[in-house]
Amino acid sequence: MTEKELVKGCIRENRSCQQEVFRRYAGKMLHVCRRYTRHHMEAEDILQDAFMQIFDKVHTFKFQGSFEGWVRRIVVNTALKNYQKSSFKKEQIGIKNRPENPVAPEVFSQLGEEELLNLVANLPQGYRVVFNLYAIEGYSHKEIAESLGIGESTSRSQLVKARKMLQSQVLELNKVANF
Repeated sequence: MTEKELVKGCIRENRSCQQEVFRRYAGKMLHVCRRYTRHHMEAEDILQDAFMQIFDKVHTFKFQGSFEGWVRRIVVNTALKNYQKSSFKKEQIGIKNRPENPVAPEVFSQLGEEELLNLVANLPQGYRVVFNLYAIEGYSHKEIAESLGIGESTSRSQLVKARKMLQSQVLELNKVANF
């Protein structure tokens, strides 16, 4: 079944089309949700809420651009709404032992995708959300600021702190690996 046929089936509320859309996109979108949460169960809750919105709003899809991109946007927006409600919104931490020199690019190339995602997952909530929106989703600082209700300078600051924290974590991993 083509993507267009699936979308039209979902608009008609055809249960088998909805199941197929969920089957095709849930795995990828769970990874997106996971980047914005502390726990797997929280990511699953966000995914469920997002798919409820997707099926409720599928009639607004204009068949311009990819359906997967449209789905992803709803998932990210659902994750952001969850973030805004969370008690971790004001989380701030200090950065200790910040590396003075930038991390060599080859250090990053030695890490696998899963290891990098785990490092990002260990960031404080605010840093992680801004890092994901900017570095992974491609949002601008202006878009991030509007989405999160913060200033553009706060978005930039959170990104810088996230990067420094990631550099510090990578350096620690590199030290352990070379020990």
